[in-house]
Amino acid sequence: MDEIKISNLEVFGHHGVYAEENTLGQKFLVTARLFTDTKKAGKTDALEDSIDYGDVCRIIKQVMEEQNYKLLETVAEKVAQCLLCTYPSLEGLQLEIKKPWAPIMLPIDTVSVVIERSWHTLCLSIGSNLGNRKEHLDYGVERLRQNPMIRRLRVSTYLETEPYGYTEQPRFLNACIVCQTLLSPMEVLELAHAIEGERNRTREVHWGPRTLDLDILFYDDAVIEEETLTIPHPEMELRQFVLEPLAELVPGYRNPANGKTVRQMLTELGKKG
Repeated sequence: MDEIKISNLEVFGHHGVYAEENTLGQKFLVTARLFTDTKKAGKTDALEDSIDYGDVCRIIKQVMEEQNYKLLETVAEKVAQCLLCTYPSLEGLQLEIKKPWAPIMLPIDTVSVVIERSWHTLCLSIGSNLGNRKEHLDYGVERLRQNPMIRRLRVSTYLETEPYGYTEQPRFLNACIVCQTLLSPMEVLELAHAIEGERNRTREVHWGPRTLDLDILFYDDAVIEEETLTIPHPEMELRQFVLEPLAELVPGYRNPANGKTVRQMLTELGKKG
């Protein structure tokens, strides 16, 4: 990935844990490496096809001056999130914020915080078999679409499917969603549970009926096995109602757990009947 680099931008701010830092303020130095594809701009020589680094500097200055924070970590997060949500062509960044005169009463040149943040590919399944199923799915999709930490959201066709596992229940309406997110996997899980709760989702029966169900299928090529979260979804290969709509969106997406593409898993499941 190409990069645009801004080195040691000087910003006067009032960040720190001590009252005098918040009152008197001091100089901070910001270095930003912006990861983006510069090829189109290189061909057209048009600023609108690139990222205006002057504008970036003004945004950094504005974020760092409009509010005081105790920690450099917080300042870095706020700046990174603002930049990533402002520029559609910005895929990721590395940000360093230096504090030249940290008040630690010892000889020191500078203290700094360095973070890297980027957009991640997220694949979700969504389903409902209680009440107005389409309305529940539409609600879940729109809640995700409105989240500023999510972009480039695509939704598959809604499919009516037979229940899986526990079969004595109404038919489902299922779909898949592919998007990019700045949220971590656990933050995605928390958001999914919050959206489900807004539609009065209950968990009384395993594989039982539900107003709205949101499951994480893939998060980049991450393999996560924790008590409350497993990625990739462990039962994906057994579920046609997941693989079919997912193949509509990303047929070549490769499952990091087994090396198979979504299309391959769907074909193999079909052969198994």
